[in-house]
Amino acid sequence: MSMRSFNKGEVICLEGDPGDCMFIIEGGKAGVFEDYGKPSEKKVTDLEVGAMFGEMSLLDHEPRSATVVATEDDTALQVISEENFRDFFEKSPQTAMKLAEQMSHRLRIVTKEYYEACRTVYDAVEVEKRGGKKSERLMERIKKLCSVHLNSRKAEA
Repeated sequence: MSMRSFNKGEVICLEGDPGDCMFIIEGGKAGVFEDYGKPSEKKVTDLEVGAMFGEMSLLDHEPRSATVVATEDDTALQVISEENFRDFFEKSPQTAMKLAEQMSHRLRIVTKEYYEACRTVYDAVEVEKRGGKKSERLMERIKKLCSVHLNSRKAEA
């Protein structure tokens, strides 16, 4: 395990790169982005002291799913390499529990968004089948569901 420091705007890890370590924010803040630096760039979330990230690549050996960028100068990170990953959690079970809690929280949010997307699509299809007019509320839900795609399409035009 080691410590690294990043200044505001520095990329900590890049979407699509192999993941050979995870991070714990010890000081400062970071932002998580999809399509970082592209017209379709979207900020997914902000991370603060205590947040852990990068663990998914260590667990499933898939490329990084997002880009993480320091949003404050002197953002200090504890770096846990793949070699030290299991050992770290054996020595610090409370950190393993905190990671499980953070992953559960993320999964709960994604599941809620997925269910909302499914309900929105189902409701839209049912209205179409009946030949009815979509309500204002349904139209807002559809716009919200499509917002990432619509914003990236506008940027391409």
